Amino acid sequence: MTVRIVIPVLDGRGLNAQLSEHFGRAPYFAVIDLADDGRILAQESIANVSEHFGGVGRPPDRILQLKPTALITYGMGPRALHIFQSARVAVLRANANAVRNVIAAYADDQLEELTEGCHEARHR
Repeated sequence: MTVRIVIPVLDGRGLNAQLSEHFGRAPYFAVIDLADDGRILAQESIANVSEHFGGVGRPPDRILQLKPTALITYGMGPRALHIFQSARVAVLRANANAVRNVIAAYADDQLEELTEGCHEARHR
């Protein structure tokens, strides 16, 4: 079974990308497909084209179109968190600042569930 993980990032550098501090304000999202044994099967970076960046739609709605299994992030607002939880997408708290490190932590089952959204209006 393949697992699809979406991670908000600051740039499109793939596994070397640095995580964004907040989900909806991330300029890019890393999309990683993992095999059961933790091998990376595919990776891509997509631009955040939601309303936060002059596009259309809320970030959660755009990400759900990618059919993720899990999201790894430092934080997100309570509304976005509820949308993902309702869609049965695991939201996990990042414990490192590079995509390759949080993917390794995910594969080793070292990430905790994000259970509360942050209430600040904006993060950068």
